[in-house]
Amino acid sequence: MKMRVLAAVAVAIPLAFGTSRLMAQGNSDVHVPDSSVEQPGDRGVRAHTNHVISLRNASPNAGSGPSGMWPSDISTAYSFTPGGTGTIAIVDAFDYPTAVNDFTVFANQFGLPVSNDTGSLIQVVYANGKPRTNCGWTQESALDIEWAHATAPNAKIVLVLAKSNSFTDLFQAVQVARNLPGVTQVSMSWGGSEFSGELSYDSNFTTTGNALSFFAASGDTGGQTIYPGVSPNVVAAGGTSLKLVGGNWTETGWSGSGGGPSKYEPRPAYQGLIGDISGNHRGVPDFSFDADPKTGVAVYDSTRCQGLVGWLVFGGTSVSSPALAGIVNSAHAVNSTSSNQTELQVLYSNKANYGSQFRDVVGGTAGSFTADAAWDFVTGIGSNLTLDGK
Repeated sequence: MKMRVLAAVAVAIPLAFGTSRLMAQGNSDVHVPDSSVEQPGDRGVRAHTNHVISLRNASPNAGSGPSGMWPSDISTAYSFTPGGTGTIAIVDAFDYPTAVNDFTVFANQFGLPVSNDTGSLIQVVYANGKPRTNCGWTQESALDIEWAHATAPNAKIVLVLAKSNSFTDLFQAVQVARNLPGVTQVSMSWGGSEFSGELSYDSNFTTTGNALSFFAASGDTGGQTIYPGVSPNVVAAGGTSLKLVGGNWTETGWSGSGGGPSKYEPRPAYQGLIGDISGNHRGVPDFSFDADPKTGVAVYDSTRCQGLVGWLVFGGTSVSSPALAGIVNSAHAVNSTSSNQTELQVLYSNKANYGSQFRDVVGGTAGSFTADAAWDFVTGIGSNLTLDGK
């Protein structure tokens, strides 16, 4: 399978307080939208997205279609057959008027279904009335619905849109999402710096068994943590750099992959198998997916945003969250797992088979952390292999 990748893209640098900008210090090939920048006063109040966009859209196969990773590249690299069942809910903020159109363009481009015998595979739900639009969050929603669909093409995708990016509105949308008929995974590619009151929000993500699971981006500032990714009830999706070298897929930790010990969340019992690596605190991420903009994924968004429109190449752990939610959905469609275990318990309870069910990502740094053998603060358990153990 040929891989359609970028000719050259700069590595992401940590996102911090500031305004929309092209990455400085020689990183002008990557665009950071306003929505992915945490502004002063946002901590504990508002969330930001976790995507960046490559500005280098030329690739060796540019004439054959969109640049970036295609769904077929990803399924080959991660050794799984996309399938899926039930419903995946995507929680984002603000309106996305062209969601159905863009989802359809993406699906048609890659030969994915747009409907089944029960109707359309895409639906938009407003959690509290129809909100205004925000083009950065439109980009986020496009990425999320398309890549959940790419990794679980038989599952229905429901985009639940919050009135704003305040945590109050987003958590209200989470409640709407978790109560949708047939929902089995909820993906949240947003978050914000940890804050002292975050534990009071953890109840939004409680589950009994693995009939429902939550996924969130671990963040795009290497070696730092965000909420809700650190919630003990949420699967934190980290980032890697995925490459095809000499016909073989290789991965290293992505420099922007958020991770580390939580500042406030205690270590949950299911992380006992990783020993004292994270001390007495919750460690993230849990497992990872391609998030490096140098090896980013193809996304279609017809809403112009700061001059960018159409087929784009996205990176960031915003890619990881919906894609891993889709992989887990596909896994549940073919594998029976104990209904008494949560998804996080499933991920951490089968250490003896990690070698065949996960790729142990070794090499690469994020912040002060290095991707080492076994569990680490850059990629967690590692990346996906097959649909077993998920």
